[in-house]
Amino acid sequence: MNPEERVNPEGRVNPEERVNPGDRVGAGDPGNHVVARDQAAGAAARRGLRIAELRTVAEFERVVRLFDVIWRPEPWNPPITAELMRALTHAGGYVAGAFDGAELVGAAVAFLAAPAGQALHSHVTGAVRPGAGFALKLHQRAWALERGLSRITWTFDPLVRRNAHFNLAKLAALPEEYLPDFYGPMGDAVNAGDESDRVLAVWRLDDPRVARACDGLPHRPAGADGAVAVLAERDGCPEFLPADGPAVLVAVPADVETLRRAAPERAKAWRHAVREVLGGLMAQGRPVTGFAGGCYVVERRSPSAG
Repeated sequence: MNPEERVNPEGRVNPEERVNPGDRVGAGDPGNHVVARDQAAGAAARRGLRIAELRTVAEFERVVRLFDVIWRPEPWNPPITAELMRALTHAGGYVAGAFDGAELVGAAVAFLAAPAGQALHSHVTGAVRPGAGFALKLHQRAWALERGLSRITWTFDPLVRRNAHFNLAKLAALPEEYLPDFYGPMGDAVNAGDESDRVLAVWRLDDPRVARACDGLPHRPAGADGAVAVLAERDGCPEFLPADGPAVLVAVPADVETLRRAAPERAKAWRHAVREVLGGLMAQGRPVTGFAGGCYVVERRSPSAG
């Protein structure tokens, strides 16, 4: 089962009583985590949710049941176990839940990662209520900043369009590595029968783009305007185009999960096409600067801040 890829792509942050995102400074600012905590609280309040860290085995068992509903994994392949969540929290890791009243409607699990003292790796986030995924990620960001961390990483399937939009536009994370068949065969209802290619998303917590996104202003890369397509969709299939430019567009299918069930060979063609084009461009060192119009935006230059 794939970690960190069933986040609900909806959610808006309440902009009231917020510090102007242009006034934010770096992770070393002692007030930065206070602003982040405010943003997280606003995102939850807008959806009538409560986000809380989880600490008991009974709470972790509720997370396991929620993830079973989301991914429907084989019994031998759960996304996470209650025992592992217990160990992670005891060792200083992150487990949090999103609640609508008493109902658990989302959860996220993360562990400290290399470089030591700088990074958190978010292993899995799942939600069944609009806005819960966004509120959880903002809570996770505030948690990390309070501990002096500067970035959060996670993996996601590059073919899942709604997750690419959520991660790169709504959160302003950026892919920094393409990982072919990262998990091997996956025994769950969402990913079964497909190769588990992933991209590693890096969320630089003090980036001005991230601060703006957490205030409800999704990131759209400047390079999207005037970019040329190098992989497009034609009659539901991937089409390679002999083009190049300062910025190029790599399309993904509208709904790869439906495609896996209805037309598995077409889904496989998309998997290999995106691996070849997006993975190839990233291997050349060309940065992915965002996601717009159902396409990854890949540029020649390094992405600029702001």
